[in-house]
Amino acid sequence: MTPSTPRLVVAAPSSGSGKTTVATGLMAAFAARGLAVSPHKVGPDYIDPGYHALATGRTGRNLDAYLCGPELVAPLFLHGARGCDIAVVEGVMGLYDGAAGEGELASTAQVAKLLGAPVVLVVDASAQSRSVAALVHGFVSWDPQVRIGGVILNKVGSARHEELLRKALDSVGVPVLGALRRARPVETPSRHLGLVPVAERRALALSAVSEMAELVSRGCDLPALEALARTAGAVPGGAAPWTPDLSPTHDDPSASAEGPRPRVAVAGGPAFTFSYAEHTELLTAAGAEVVIFDPLRDEELPEGTAGLVIGGGFPEVYAAELSANEPLRKAVAELARSGAPVAAECAGLLYLCRELDGSPMCGVLDATARMAQRLTLGYRDAVAVGDSVLAAAGARMRGHEFHRTVVEPGAGAAPAWGIRGRERRVEGFVQRGVHASYLHTHWASEPGVARRFVERCRTS
Repeated sequence: MTPSTPRLVVAAPSSGSGKTTVATGLMAAFAARGLAVSPHKVGPDYIDPGYHALATGRTGRNLDAYLCGPELVAPLFLHGARGCDIAVVEGVMGLYDGAAGEGELASTAQVAKLLGAPVVLVVDASAQSRSVAALVHGFVSWDPQVRIGGVILNKVGSARHEELLRKALDSVGVPVLGALRRARPVETPSRHLGLVPVAERRALALSAVSEMAELVSRGCDLPALEALARTAGAVPGGAAPWTPDLSPTHDDPSASAEGPRPRVAVAGGPAFTFSYAEHTELLTAAGAEVVIFDPLRDEELPEGTAGLVIGGGFPEVYAAELSANEPLRKAVAELARSGAPVAAECAGLLYLCRELDGSPMCGVLDATARMAQRLTLGYRDAVAVGDSVLAAAGARMRGHEFHRTVVEPGAGAAPAWGIRGRERRVEGFVQRGVHASYLHTHWASEPGVARRFVERCRTS
C-alpha cells in the first residue's frame, strides 16, 4: 500500500438513490476480479460496513470527519487500505450533506476532498429523462474541488430510457459508467435503525451481496471504474497511515504498557454488532488481551475478565433471549459490583439497566429502558462531568446518538457526559468502574481513552 492507493467515492444526490447497492456490489465485483479491496463508509454507520466486509473479506471501516476530526480521515483511510489494490468509499446521505448546521463538515464531499478521490454519482433515474442532465450539472458545478468522474444511472426502465438519459448527459461532460435496470430490489431487510446487520442473517446477507455484485458487473463498466480509481494521486497533505497511539494518557503520565496483559471482554454476536474496528486495535495496543463473547450464547464471561466493553446493537430485538441468559446477567452484575472497568454504549447501556421493555436485564444501573416512537439521531459535543474509567473530568469528546429507546432516568447521580450546544443536558451513568451512556464515540479521536481503560483494568 502506498499513499496513492487507487480509490473511488460512491455518492448520490440523496439517500435512497442506491449507493449502498452500488458500492457494495462494486466492492464484491472488484474482489471477484482478483483485487484486494479496502472497504470504507463515510459517517457513523455501523451496519453498511458489515456488508462491505462480506463483499471484500476485509474489515469495513468508517471515515467520520466529525467524530475523529478532518485531520484523521486520510490517516485512518490509509490504515485500512494497507496491502490493498483499490479502495471503495461509500458515502452518506446526499453528496453535500453533513453535520447539521456545520457546512460541509462530515459530508461525503468533504471526505472525497480530504482523500483526493474521484466521485462516482449514483442517480435514481426512475422518474426523469432529460432533467438528469440538470441534476448532474448542478452537483458537478456546486464545488469545483469535488471531482465527479462518472455517473451510474440506477432504476433505468428500458433501453430507450437509457438512450435518452445518456444523450442528455452528453452535454454535461461526465461519462456514464453504468446503467442498472429497474428490477426486483435485492433483499436487504430493514427495521427501526436501518438494514438488519450481517451478524443476524449471514447466509442471506451473503446471497444479497452476491446479487449486488452480479447487478453491478452486468450493468457497469468495471474496467472504466477501475481506471477512474487509478487517476487518484497521492493523498493530499502527505498523510501517513494511522497507528494506535501507545503514549500514556494525558491525565496519567506515569501510565505504562508494561506488566501483564489484562483480559478485556468485548460483547459481540447478533445483539451487539455496533463497534469500530479501531477500538479493539487500540485496546490491544494499550496492552490488553481482547476476547469477544456473545451475550446470547455464553453463560459466563471469558475466564479472567478484568474489564468489559459492551457496544451498540439491538438488545431490544433480543430482550427475551438476553434476559433468559440469567447466568451471564449475574456475572456481569458481579463484575460491575467488584469495581472492574465496564464501558457501555447505547445497547450496552440498555443491557445494564434493571429491565428492557419489561424483561429483566443485568440490574447494574437503577434505571429502566423501553422502546419509543421517536428516533433520537445526531452528532453531539460532550464533556466528561466527572472522572471515570474512560475520561478525566472536563475531557471533551464528540459522539453520535442513534436509538429509538428511552432510559429512565436519563442520567445517574454522577452523569457520564454533559451535552453542549443548543440542548444542554447531562446523560449517562458513572458509578464505581462503570461508564454507561447513549453516546457512541470513536476512540481513535482520543487514544488515551483506551489506554486509561486498560490501566484501570490492571489496577482495579
